[in-house]
Amino acid sequence: MDEFFCKEINLKIIIVGAGEVGYNIANRLSSENKRVIVIDKNENAVKRLSENLDVQTITASGSSPEVLIEAGIQDADILLAVTDSDEVNLVSCLMANLLSPQIKKLARIRNSDFDQLHDRFKTGNLNIDTIINPEVEVVNTIQKLMKLPGAVDVGTFVEGKVKYVGIRIEKKSPISGIRLIDFPNRFGEDRPLIAAIVRNNEVIVPRGSDKVAYGDLVYLVCETQKLEKNLGFFGIKLQPIRNVLIVGGGRIGERLAKNLEKDSIKTKIIESDLARCKYLSKQMDKTIVLHGDGSDQALFLEENAGLNDAIISVTNDDETNILVSLLAKNMGVKNTITRIGKSSYYQLLSTIGIEKVVSPRLSAISSILQDVRKGKVLSDISIQCEKGEFIEAIAIKASGIIDTPIKRIKFPKGSLLVCIIRDNQIMIPTGESIIISGDRIILFAVKHAIKKLEKLLIVQLGFF
Repeated sequence: MDEFFCKEINLKIIIVGAGEVGYNIANRLSSENKRVIVIDKNENAVKRLSENLDVQTITASGSSPEVLIEAGIQDADILLAVTDSDEVNLVSCLMANLLSPQIKKLARIRNSDFDQLHDRFKTGNLNIDTIINPEVEVVNTIQKLMKLPGAVDVGTFVEGKVKYVGIRIEKKSPISGIRLIDFPNRFGEDRPLIAAIVRNNEVIVPRGSDKVAYGDLVYLVCETQKLEKNLGFFGIKLQPIRNVLIVGGGRIGERLAKNLEKDSIKTKIIESDLARCKYLSKQMDKTIVLHGDGSDQALFLEENAGLNDAIISVTNDDETNILVSLLAKNMGVKNTITRIGKSSYYQLLSTIGIEKVVSPRLSAISSILQDVRKGKVLSDISIQCEKGEFIEAIAIKASGIIDTPIKRIKFPKGSLLVCIIRDNQIMIPTGESIIISGDRIILFAVKHAIKKLEKLLIVQLGFF
């Protein structure tokens, strides 16, 4: 166990790209005592990173074999190629494979022209282990959010069998004012499990005596097949999506429209670039492409935008996306989804009524961290700008927490065992529940408890 522990903690990871994705990944991994080397030819990006993080930096091109050798590619465990250039990321992986064939390689590849080549990238001279396309992840998230009009966040565990859903509590919510300890008597065996409450911008791991209040953002966890029933406890009904307006015809808008066409959803795209409009018109089968400014209120009125079931704003400009969503809400559209690039905006958006937010950068970071940690940790999902995390893992035989009632395990304050999955059966744990070897478990922890929880899990579960 000690040998395994030391090897994993001392992982050496080379990151090519010091942009927002590279910076945030380096921040997370270095805080976990990983050895991190970041390569980027942008002096300002490298300076920002070296001044704020405890990592080694090299100002040069990460696609250069000499630079990779200087970074120590031959004894590194993982290469993360996450620059804004797909071509640089591919060449970096090619060089890494030639210099150190055993290294694990992850590449950020966004251009849809490369989609059909992904399988070939994973073999041969490139031999890339994982290809991350954040735009595909964002489109998937948008479609999940569209299907849940009352949700502001959504994600899955256990190959989609378990869902978490973030729900804002309304004034007349049936669960408002009820103590969590009273949920079993009120709602029965299929009671909703509240893993977290976000109140006044702070994430709380609730106890039985806590009550859900108007204005709270609560994170519900349940079996996917019981989701509709659980949402009913909150007074939320699933509604079909028939008409969608997409503002922004870039790569995300294009991918989303094509997926919606497959689902027979009537779709319109508003795009400001005329050349791009002509391109999209040739690519789409049924989607209507309109040339114009998506933040133009007159155009919204002309197109009866308020009659759409959902309006999705995914231009490359955060301010435009925010304005579009506000216009849509003023016209009575409740289901609005907003693409945001600047993390500094996140804290402000909910105060102006914008809560369904997606970010390609955050999607990329989440996907990469999850893959880096593969092993006993199956997924690791951050919520509320990393103020809290869901962790899905497998309990192993050597664990000190198996065969022991949950009430006797000293989980750190601010953490919670959300559910146990055994033989495809999903169980909400009680104090008497016992984890056995091979169980999947899902935990939640607030930021200040994450390190303590990881330490507990490293020692007892061999997570990392």
